[in-house]
Amino acid sequence: MALSDIGLCSRALVRIGAHPISSFSDGTAASEISGLLYGPVRDYLLSCYAWSFATGQVALTKLSVDPVADYCAAFQLPNDFLRAISAGVGTRGSGLSYRIIGDQLHCNSDTVLLTYIYRPEEETFPPYFDMAMMARLASEFCLPLTENVSRSEVLAKLAEQEFARARQIDAQQDSPNRLESFSLIDARE
Repeated sequence: MALSDIGLCSRALVRIGAHPISSFSDGTAASEISGLLYGPVRDYLLSCYAWSFATGQVALTKLSVDPVADYCAAFQLPNDFLRAISAGVGTRGSGLSYRIIGDQLHCNSDTVLLTYIYRPEEETFPPYFDMAMMARLASEFCLPLTENVSRSEVLAKLAEQEFARARQIDAQQDSPNRLESFSLIDARE
């Protein structure tokens, strides 16, 4: 079942014994705290790992104004950009030296293909990420809503475990890397 931002927050609130919310403007402490913390927590979790469901590639648009120093070209980053994975030219998305400055990518190339982490719609989150997100939200909501430090610490540990589990599941979405050539094996032959 695809969950919205409100659905994710409501399930996290239920985990700490609070009532679910119907919007971020319910007028309750739970809705206010959910509204304040949801976006930053979501973006943090998405940025922490190269999730298969949140990885995209795009040819960047070159800006008319060049950088002041270090590089000769500036490109506009996408609106949903969270973190760069690699940048390249042509059909290969790696191998280019670059620097991210604000909402721009600076480099010494006329074209850039960026592989990056973006902010997908919540309804497209896979179930394993939903679970990691709910666990993290519960740990973040616990202290401001319950003022229970020990419970908050337990929830933080559970959130880390859930995050590790989600990363493991996501890593299995790709074919394993093969060793084409390895010097120790080559030396034996």
